[in-house]
Formats: sequence, structure tokens, C-alpha cells
Amino acid sequence: MGTVSHGAGRLAFSTAINGALQCSEADRDKMLRKILTLGQKYMSGEKFDFDFQGMSEMLEDEEGTLNQYVKRLFDEIHPNVLKTTLLNLGFEAFFHGTKTTRKMRERYQCNVPWVILMDPTSACNLHCTGCWAAEYGNKLNLSFEEMDHVIEQGKELGIYFYMFTGGEPLVRKADILRLCKKHHDCVFLAYTNGTLVDEVLCREMQRMGNFYLAISLEGFDEVNDLRRGEGVFRKVMDAMDLLKEYGLIFGTSICYTSKNAETVVSDEFVDLLVEKGNRYALYFHYMPVGNDAAVELLPSVEQRKMMYHRVREIRDMRHGKGLFTMDFQNDGEYVGGCIAGGRNYFHINANGDAEPCVFIHYSNANIRTHTLLEILKQPIFMAYRDHQPFNKNHLRPCPMLENPEFLAKLVQETGAKSTDLQSPEAPEHLCAKCHEYAKNWAPCAEELWEEKPHTKRSYENYKAEKEEKTKSVS
Repeated sequence: MGTVSHGAGRLAFSTAINGALQCSEADRDKMLRKILTLGQKYMSGEKFDFDFQGMSEMLEDEEGTLNQYVKRLFDEIHPNVLKTTLLNLGFEAFFHGTKTTRKMRERYQCNVPWVILMDPTSACNLHCTGCWAAEYGNKLNLSFEEMDHVIEQGKELGIYFYMFTGGEPLVRKADILRLCKKHHDCVFLAYTNGTLVDEVLCREMQRMGNFYLAISLEGFDEVNDLRRGEGVFRKVMDAMDLLKEYGLIFGTSICYTSKNAETVVSDEFVDLLVEKGNRYALYFHYMPVGNDAAVELLPSVEQRKMMYHRVREIRDMRHGKGLFTMDFQNDGEYVGGCIAGGRNYFHINANGDAEPCVFIHYSNANIRTHTLLEILKQPIFMAYRDHQPFNKNHLRPCPMLENPEFLAKLVQETGAKSTDLQSPEAPEHLCAKCHEYAKNWAPCAEELWEEKPHTKRSYENYKAEKEEKTKSVS
């Protein structure tokens, strides 16, 4: 199946997914294993480390977490949403998109991402402490046509996954839904404060089937509302109830700091998320971005080590909580370190500036003057490609937080300019806030890294790997 056309592959997956949705519960596991087999055949010949056999075995374990997780999906998610997710996220993005972006990386000799983040607007109805979007001001917007053009170009490169940040992206929900409808083969996710979720939006999300939310939450009501404003926690709980009622896929986006790290991975908090219908929790380490950043919010070494272990416990699909979790700092080992600079993703702010990372506000190019391919070949993006991984220990992935000696040098050498329209921050100032943190974390990261063997990924998307391949051929 690895040599069949894109259209034939999509049809085969669509037929198998329909079968899984229409069969009895007793036959569902068999149909899901069929979908996994199709995926394995479609990816034959690719360096693809996904454990199809292990996934199939976990699905068969009726007492296991994955089996129960999947049962809840079929019982609670609207059929159109579930089918579209399996087809678009599973086939288009995960399988077909992966194969296509790899070919494009070879063809153009630059990073080509798997997902693109865009800020439809810098406007927001809240004013949260520590939000990177506050650095841009609140009057910037990408037009529908600009976002549409990004997606059209992205699909040509094999990119079928688009995330919206901000500002508050649901300020522009009408245009986002237009994009979901037009690009019905793609997957869209918005990071949102959740206060603008209503029944009209839920009905449209159910109809489209390819739009999901990650609702920001920093703990229970007292801690959450201290950062986001009084009454926001209750509005988020109401939004989750509504999303669950409509059979929609959503989860949380959680920034962990020195003030809330223990709370956001506690049994009580995680159980609440599962009860409310969350399917995933995306954990972000606090980043001291901006001239007025609160460095004291950086987690301690002990807190980060605790997060390393705890997120894995929650995510365990054999015995865990039934909530898929990711920690974008501590899970570097699964993605080969830093994924920014277009290696797996990059960020477009509401002014159209293309930035290597949502936390790194420096750029050489803008979508209003450059194509996506031109952006990916800009100096700072190529510099990321030249230096990735920034550390062989993938628990120290970032060129700012754990390897601050890199970022200032990259910005200086590439001539990238600050995109912060409010209070431009010199990269030296940004990185200076991370030196002590990086020094303190390094010994613990080394200790954790040496605790267990690490299997070298068959495909890592490093420039060095490609150069070695070329040398061996010659």
C-alpha cells in the first residue's frame, strides 16, 4: 500500500473508519486493528518508529487504559467528529503528511514542518500574566485570505495540521470556521481561554468535525483566576461541559510555573479534567520572554524533575489516567530535541512575521512579502537547521532555556530582528535570564538522561544526518 496514490489511500482509510463506526462494540477492536494495519502498510518503506504491534496489543487489553480511552471516544464523541479526526489527523496529517514533508525536506534542503502555528489576531478579551501575545499589542490581525494562502502553500508541502494561537483566536472564530470548511482535509486546533465558547460555535465544530480546542488552565479557581481574572475558571468549566455535551474533542493547555507545578499534575486536578471530557493536556514550561518577564516563575529543578516523572505516569496508556499528556520541554527525547525553526513547526504572529518558535520573537521574513518556502530558507530558519539538535541530551532541547549560549549567537549571525512591537528585547537580555536556570538544570537532566537507554530514532530530520548520508554514498 506504500506505493498507492494519495486518493486510493484516503479511500481505503475512509472505508475502514466507516466500518469501525458502524460495527458493534464487540467487533470494534478488530476494525481498529484493521486501521492500524492499513497505516503500517501505507508507511511501509518509511523510517517510521510508531509501534503498530504494541498499540494493537494495548487495544486488546480490555482492562487497559488505552482500551478504555478508545471506548470513551466512541461512546462520547460525535460520529462526524470522530470520523473526520481519524481520517484527517490519522491518515492525512500523521501518515500522508509525514511522508510528504520528508520528501519536501530532501527536495528543498531545508526544514519543512509538520504543523504551523498562526495568530489570527493579537486581540484578546483577557489580560493574563506571562502571556507572550501581550508583547505584540492588541490591534494586529491576519486576514482570512492571508491565512488561507498559508494553508494552500502548506498543503503543497504536505502540511495538514494548523494551530491557532493569539491573542484569543476565537475572537476570529467566523474566519477560522471558514478555513475549516474550505480545507476539510486538514486538522485545526485553537489555544483558547475558553470564555468565548457557546452553543453556536459547538454546533459548527460538530458540523465541521476538524476543529479542536486546547483551553488554557493553570489550576483550580483561586490560582487560575489570579492570573486570568475573576470568574474565568467557572466559565472554563461551563465551556467544557458544553463541548462534552456536543461530543467534541478538546483538551487543556497548561503553563506550569514555580507557583502551580504540583497542582496541575495532582490526582484531583487530572481527575477533574478527565471527568469534564478532556482528551489531552498539553503542558508548557514557563518561558521568561519579554523585558518584564517574572523570572521567579521559572520552575525549580525539583519541580521540573517531578513534572518529568508525573506527566509520564498520567500518559501511560496501560495503567495511566486516561488522559493523553505532552510536556513540550521534558518530552524532547521523543521528537529529537528542539522542534522549532520549521523542523517540526514554526510560528506566524498576527503581524505576519515568521518566527522560529512561539517563544522566540525574532524574524527575517513576513508572509506578506515571502512564500512559505522562502521563509523556511531564511537565515534564522537555516541556522536552526544547521545547529539542531542544540544538545545531544534531549532533556535540554531549547536554544534559549537550556542552551542560552546558542540563541543570541543565532540572532546576531542571521540579522533577525525583534518582532516585539511593544518593547523589543535584545536576545542577550532574553538569554541572560536563562543562564542560571540552564546551569542548575544541567546536572539533573544528565542524571535523568543516563537512567535509561535511549533508542536512536530511525528518522530524526537533522542536517548532520543528511550530510553523513551524502558522505557515505560518495
